Amino acid sequence: MLTPDNREFDTTTKTLSDGVTIGELVAFLDSHKDLPLVFTYDGHTIRPGYHVTEVKAGDFSALDCGANPESWSEIFVQLWDVTENGSTHMASGKFSAIIRKVTEHVSLDMGAKLTFEVSDGLAPMQLHKASAPVVADSAVLVELAPRAASCKPRDRWLAGQAATQATCCASLAQGRQCCN
Repeated sequence: MLTPDNREFDTTTKTLSDGVTIGELVAFLDSHKDLPLVFTYDGHTIRPGYHVTEVKAGDFSALDCGANPESWSEIFVQLWDVTENGSTHMASGKFSAIIRKVTEHVSLDMGAKLTFEVSDGLAPMQLHKASAPVVADSAVLVELAPRAASCKPRDRWLAGQAATQATCCASLAQGRQCCN
């Protein structure tokens, strides 16, 4: 989410664990069109000359391991981590233009989960989620982190436990007994 001055990304609403949506990423990049877009993953920086080789949109329906129906939309952006002679990192505005071109042919839910597929053409493709973009060193930096498998029923239970704990802590702060 952009702040009122439309210059900085509000990282309080999204964390790396949540990832960002394609809409949030494009909105940020649009306000920094001329800056190079640099991704980092697996402890290194993507090479100048990387390509966006594919953008895919999918609507998924599934049954999780607790027999609960699940459905979601997801956008996949495939990055090919290569170097070409004389290449520089892609401008943020060019990445946004690629996404806009895709929307002319493919319906993209700008609030959908965003996944990056990254490979150097030799190693197997890996799935990553993106952190909130930041401006540093005269570039837009986006950290990509591997997407781990998870158990959705367990994740929901843990979120409920955290909410219960937060409620208890708030009760203690107001001088009431904890609800444990």
